Amino acid sequence: MATRMDPLTVEVVELIGSVVARYHEEYERAAAEHALTGAQARVLGLLTMEPVPMRKIARKLKCEPSNVTGIIDRLEARGLVERRPDPADRRVKLAAPTEEGRRMAVALRDSLDFAREPLAELSAEERTVLRDLLRRMLGQ
Repeated sequence: MATRMDPLTVEVVELIGSVVARYHEEYERAAAEHALTGAQARVLGLLTMEPVPMRKIARKLKCEPSNVTGIIDRLEARGLVERRPDPADRRVKLAAPTEEGRRMAVALRDSLDFAREPLAELSAEERTVLRDLLRRMLGQ
């Protein structure tokens, strides 16, 4: 049996949708300014944390491993990413950013004003509460 959401829940869902849409628009714009697709920019950002196996990238992006291979190929051709053997399992290839790839990822992150500006208006305590609520919503 379908139930209607209460007005507060509807408003929260709509606000989350608006935040996500604005973030994606800005991310795509920032990526384009660096001659990257949004997917290439997301992969580059993901790789700045640590070298990542291709299958893990595919799971994170919720796409097929063959799509990730194409993205990595294009980033590698631009000198932004390199493939390395995994020291724990040499059959597995890790994707890792080059120094130029790290610089571009930082430049991309620095050009994303949308999240930074509204969050700057929140206190550290408010940002912590928001982070914890979002983690809870995601089951983390």
